[in-house]
Amino acid sequence: MNPVARGTTAAGRAALAVSTALLLVAGCASQDDTSPKGVNSPLPRTAREDALRSAKDTTARMARLTAAELLPDTAKAVYEPCVGQNDEVANDGRYTLFYYVYSPAPAAEHTRMVRKLRTQLPGQGYEVTSYREFESATASAVFRARNKKNDYRVEAGTVGSGKSKPQRFSFAVRTPCLLPPGAQQQKF
Repeated sequence: MNPVARGTTAAGRAALAVSTALLLVAGCASQDDTSPKGVNSPLPRTAREDALRSAKDTTARMARLTAAELLPDTAKAVYEPCVGQNDEVANDGRYTLFYYVYSPAPAAEHTRMVRKLRTQLPGQGYEVTSYREFESATASAVFRARNKKNDYRVEAGTVGSGKSKPQRFSFAVRTPCLLPPGAQQQKF
């Protein structure tokens, strides 16, 4: 009989066995953080042009849901390097994309538009993360949601003050950190 186990109860031996198993599992765990949200977790692989095409499709779908016209000459795509939780920046080509396009929808329609998105997008795999309506002389509204499948963030809402610039409605997409296909992911 094991000297440690002699004189202990069945419950004590069970607790010892569980503790030993946990220590073995913890000892075998890699020091390289590859958990789903870890610093070295595999990033989704998407070419920049594919991410942009997806963002354009998403904003166009949101515009159709709200019966809004888009102003293509206002569209802008901004690619930025990914910045980690500890301000680390990799040299492997990873990026995020922020894409937006405006609509000339009048301010009086903005609340209706965000309400429509709030009711329609959850049925399409989105989780609403923010929603506000502002009652003021110039109506305005804000809507944000996250795609549960790919973690793309969508935003829609009033832009412009209405005084110096005409109010417009904006549709936008923000991607999570993406890695171009074929790139070797840098480890931290």
